[in-house]
Formats: sequence, structure tokens, C-alpha cells
Amino acid sequence: MKIVFRLIFIFCLISLQIEVFSQTNKSREQLERDKLEVQNRLKEFDVILKQTTATKRESLGELNALTRQFQTQNRLVNTLDREVTLLSNEIFEIETKISSLENQLKELKAEYARMIYNSSKLNRGLSIVAFVFSSANFNQLYMRLKYLKQYTDNRKQQAAQIEKLSVDLANQRIALDSRKLDKEKVLVEEKTEKEKLEQMRKEQQGLVNTLSKKEGEIKKQITATKKQQEQLNRMIKAAIEEEIRLAEAAAKKENSSSSKTSGSSMPMTPEAAALSTSFAGNKGKLPWPVETGFIAQGYGTYPHPTLKGITLENDGVDIRTQPNASVRAVFDGVVSKITTIPGYGNTLIIKHGEYFTMYSRLKSISVSAGQTVKAKTIIGQVATNAEGVAEVHFQTWKSLQIMDPATWILAK
Repeated sequence: MKIVFRLIFIFCLISLQIEVFSQTNKSREQLERDKLEVQNRLKEFDVILKQTTATKRESLGELNALTRQFQTQNRLVNTLDREVTLLSNEIFEIETKISSLENQLKELKAEYARMIYNSSKLNRGLSIVAFVFSSANFNQLYMRLKYLKQYTDNRKQQAAQIEKLSVDLANQRIALDSRKLDKEKVLVEEKTEKEKLEQMRKEQQGLVNTLSKKEGEIKKQITATKKQQEQLNRMIKAAIEEEIRLAEAAAKKENSSSSKTSGSSMPMTPEAAALSTSFAGNKGKLPWPVETGFIAQGYGTYPHPTLKGITLENDGVDIRTQPNASVRAVFDGVVSKITTIPGYGNTLIIKHGEYFTMYSRLKSISVSAGQTVKAKTIIGQVATNAEGVAEVHFQTWKSLQIMDPATWILAK
């Protein structure tokens, strides 16, 4: 009975270890995915920023890029720190398992020795054959044969247990050495990445200090930029209002066969309504307007990084990419308007039912107004400014309501 309970205990222990191992593997797999994602993002930063090294100037754009790079580098350091913690936990778990296995092995060996000793005493030194045939009667003979079978089976079970535990113990010691080696490697990597992070922090602070001395020049730039943004927004609203007017006129002409759908601010044909629904259903899944890049300046209102009391506004996102990069449509649609705006250069709007996407700061445009485009269709080429920065300005609208583009494109 004691052996039965021991077997049940060992089975439960193994089951628990398998469950813990499975959970640890899931954590490790997620950690590896996070680490790879951050490393790939940093590679994008390196490729893009190195291409502007010769022409870069001390500017807000450069500070934005450096800040984004610093944030991503910090994510990598945090990921490595999580990896060290995970490895430390695994090492502790393995050491606990080793201690438990050593105790179990010790107990089994002791029990095995007691079994042999007790058997020897019981048989009073007789050989197995003599022990069996010295029985006083047939019933005793049968009982002794039954006892010998149980004894043999128990010895085999205990020997198998001892062998299995010995193998498990050896494997756990190998795993422990492996995890300790992994931890040493990650600690070295973490130290290197922390040094890079500190260097970025110093460079970032140095740039902040330099820009703080150019208050007058920066305020002039902010004023000019706001005027350019207002002009851009007026153009977008006028273009969307014209699309709404044309849709209403068409609906009226066709005796309202094109009507407003629930929640829509403009009448749409069934095809346009289906396209609009499809666009809405892909929120958070749209491809980026450029193949590689990072958001240098996000959507919304936020304080200026160097001037106290000054706020900056952005109705879209500014995505920094490689010079001469191709700009793509993020979804199926129809080119609604093409124009040029001071400070934003070549600009175009694509209609997706009642949704609109806007792309500006283009060096060239390779589509025409009224043209139907598919997702990832090349619509132009990004421009590079005097600072050597290639940046596309991207906006998303639902009718006349502006939205945060970062919530619509795939997260990076």
C-alpha cells in the first residue's frame, strides 16, 4: 500500500512539473517574440536614421526621432530584464526540483535496502528454493510463492523508480547548467544595451539643451507650422464636403436609391456602403502607408519638449521612413483629390466609402483623381526635406470627423 501511495505521489509531481514546464514555455515563447519584435524595430531605426546622418540638423524632428528610438531601446532593456527574471525563476524551480528528486532518490534507496534486509531476516538466510520447499504444507507453499512474486514485483518497481529518478535528476542538472549559461549571456547583453540606452539619453538631453537656446527661431517655426496645418485641414474638409454634396446630389437624382446607412453622415451606393463597412472592420489591421518606418510624431495635442507653456498639435501621424520610399494606399478606394499645400507638398486624399485617408509630403504622385486603387497600391514617393528627413504625413477621417491614424494601422 505504501508503494501505491508513493507511485501516486510521483505521478502527481510529474504532472505538476509538466504543467509548470508548459506555462514556462509559453512565457518564454512570448518573451522571445517580444524581444525579436523590439530588435527588428531598432534595426529599422538604425537603417532610417543612418541615412540622414550627413545632413541631420538640430531640430524638433531630430529630437522626436531620437525620443522614439530611446523609447524602443528602453523597451528592449525592459524585455531583457524580464528574460533575466524568467531565467532566475527557472533556475530556482530547477534547483527545487533537484532537491526534491535527491530526497526522493535517497528515500527510495533506503527503502530498497530495508526491503532486502527484511527479506533476508524473514528467510533466515535460506536460499529461495530452500525457503519455498521448506514449507510445512501446501498452503504455506502457496503463500510463500505469492510472497516471493510480490517481493520480486516490488523490487522491480522500486528499481525502476530509482532508475527513473536518477535519469530525471541527471537531466535536471543538465538543464540547470544550461539555464545558468543562458542567464550569463543575457546579463552581458543587457549590460551592453543599457550602455546604449544611457548614450541615447545623453544625446537626447544634449539636443534638448541646444534647442532650448533657439526659442525665438522655434516659436516662428511653430507659428508657420500651425498656419500650414490649418490650410491643410481646410482643404481636407472642403474636399470631404464636396464628396458629401456630390453623393447627396446623386442620391436625389436616382430617387434616393442611394441612401444613408445607419450611423452614416452621407448617402452611399450599396458598393460604397460595403467598402465603408469593410474599412471599419479592419480597424487596427490596415497596412502602413510605407513599408518600413516609425511614428516620429503622434496624433493629438502635447507639450513642446523644450519650450515651457507651448503645446503642439497634430491631426495625423508623421511617419519617418527611408528617402525615396514608396507611399502606399492603406485600403481599397478611389482617389478623391490631388493638390499641393505649402509645408506639406504634394497631397492626395483617397475615399473609402464614408472614410477618407490623406497622404502628404510626397515628392511625386503616381495616381490620378478618380482612379480606383487597391490596398498597398503605390500612390507616390515620399519627399526628403532640407534636413535629410523623409517623412510622410498621414491622416484618417470618418466623413468630417478626424481620427487617430495610429489606431487604424497595424501596431508596431
